[in-house]
Amino acid sequence: MKKKNARAFGEYMKKIRVFQFLFIDFFIIIFTYILAIFTLHYTGVTGFNWRIAMTILPIVAVFKVLVYYISKLYKLILDNVGFEEILRIFISVAFTNFIIGGVFLAIPDMEFIPEVYLIFTTFFEAIVMAAPRLLKRFVQTLFFNRFKTGAKRTLLVGAGAGGKLVLNEIKGNPTLSNMPVAFVDDDPEKIGRIMSGYKIYGPIAEIPRLIDDLDIEEVVITIANIDSKRFQEIIQIIAERPVKIKRIPKFKELKKDAPKTLLEVNVEDLLSRDVIELDDAGIIEFIRGKKVLVTGAGGSIGSELVRQIVGYEPSEILMFDIYENGVYDLQMELDHHLSKHNADKIKRKVLIGSVYNYDRMESIFSDFKPDLVFHAAAYKHVPLMEDSAVEAVRTNIIGTYNLCKLASQFKVEKVVLVSSDKAVRPTNVMGATKRFAEMILQHFNKVSETNYSAVRFGNVLGSNGSVVPLFKKQIEHGGPLTVTDRNIIRYFMTIPEAVSLILQSGAFAKGGEIFILDMGEPVRIIDLAEKMVMLAGQRPYIDIDIQITGLRPGEKMYEELLVDKNRETIKTENKKIFIDSEQETKAIETEIKEISETFEKMCNSEIKEMIRSVVSTYTFKS
Repeated sequence: MKKKNARAFGEYMKKIRVFQFLFIDFFIIIFTYILAIFTLHYTGVTGFNWRIAMTILPIVAVFKVLVYYISKLYKLILDNVGFEEILRIFISVAFTNFIIGGVFLAIPDMEFIPEVYLIFTTFFEAIVMAAPRLLKRFVQTLFFNRFKTGAKRTLLVGAGAGGKLVLNEIKGNPTLSNMPVAFVDDDPEKIGRIMSGYKIYGPIAEIPRLIDDLDIEEVVITIANIDSKRFQEIIQIIAERPVKIKRIPKFKELKKDAPKTLLEVNVEDLLSRDVIELDDAGIIEFIRGKKVLVTGAGGSIGSELVRQIVGYEPSEILMFDIYENGVYDLQMELDHHLSKHNADKIKRKVLIGSVYNYDRMESIFSDFKPDLVFHAAAYKHVPLMEDSAVEAVRTNIIGTYNLCKLASQFKVEKVVLVSSDKAVRPTNVMGATKRFAEMILQHFNKVSETNYSAVRFGNVLGSNGSVVPLFKKQIEHGGPLTVTDRNIIRYFMTIPEAVSLILQSGAFAKGGEIFILDMGEPVRIIDLAEKMVMLAGQRPYIDIDIQITGLRPGEKMYEELLVDKNRETIKTENKKIFIDSEQETKAIETEIKEISETFEKMCNSEIKEMIRSVVSTYTFKS
């Protein structure tokens, strides 16, 4: 209700401003023509009747204002009036005077003012009409620094068209609390010059010194067509100082309804990542027109799977999750997004339940009859599962078995399991149950017509339970940030990257593969923590402390390298995707039966021992 009232008030104020300028323009027209009429009268121009001209003037003024209204002259945004807007005013004035001159030439004995004088009134009228429209921007420019009390001293990286746009946006947008101080650029032709009243420094490598010398609090990267590698280099240079970093949106973000304003540079931007190249035609053929079931659809990976899958036009998608809030939010997001982009033909449904409830899953397979299944439902939090092994077994093992069995029974085309790097030589119960889930898939691939495959990858930035959201919360609370060991490293990938490669792996799958993703270079967690503190505009160990807490149960110092030069792997058509050549398949029906009958009655340590008996690579401290 409040939003509706605010919208109505906004529309009302727009109408008021239109009438204000209609009123102002009417009197400007009267004023300019009166000046012309009295000039003609007192200079004694022969054949000119000023009384007739004054009688006709109100009709002329009304005509001109109506033309200006029809030509949408009153929809100009005053905060950004520039050359194009002034030119539009001039063209509108010249056009109406041309019409007026033609009318009075066509009507015999009808005199207004001599046509040659319309040329002079055109320029004068356009100048006087532009003046009130330029007034607000002129005052903002003249007294800009006084209006921006408490604003952050800001350095703009890039003295080009993007820099000029950002400068104008900062000046015209009262919600941006920035005070531009200077530009910085690599172009030697620009360094040392002045743009829009601000000095251009350079090169960009000097940014840390400029931050110190100019007391900079925020840096905005304004280069629109910057390539990914150079962007990473600039971020790394700026991140040497504890300042806020922002950037202008990329073109692809503008197409996706991203906010048309300055965006925060986040931790994902700190990681140097190659562009993911996908075989879109192959993925389209894999998904288009299919009925797709995604388990764990409300989670970080599951929800992104759904977002990307709908882009490949399945006929129907079923989102299944035990946690109602996450999948409800996803449903609302899709309802808005798909209707906005006229893609509402994709049928979508949300169901709540657990993959370990066989009867529930059977009814879903029976009713929905999916062509493709993406199995992302799992317990993934390592320390929590160490103390709740029974739940890891229930969901990660029994749930996966149920899904695979039903997929075979209902003749699903392909099943893709979202696995983990922690399944490689696992030292924790989460990794061990994920490894057993892979073995279940490979077993069913041997005995079923359904195509089963799994995709392993490491940590994803920003996913639920990952280190990045934890650090963000700790920074918001003023610290300290907690790191388990100074030397601990992890491999990271963004959620969209990981999901894109999952879909590509699914398209590649012939059956029985465990796909492994190249995660790039490892990241020291302590370095990540320090960079995140500096991105927040704080100084690590001074403004926000970072504490070492010690390794947690089941946690490794160094994560397994998925694409290991010492381990044989099979290349695929995508340079980021490999297939693990070591495949351990075994008949697991007896083991599943035994686990199902006994695990509920076991204590935590007994469950771990039981899992170790079926996953030979699993090691843990008793």
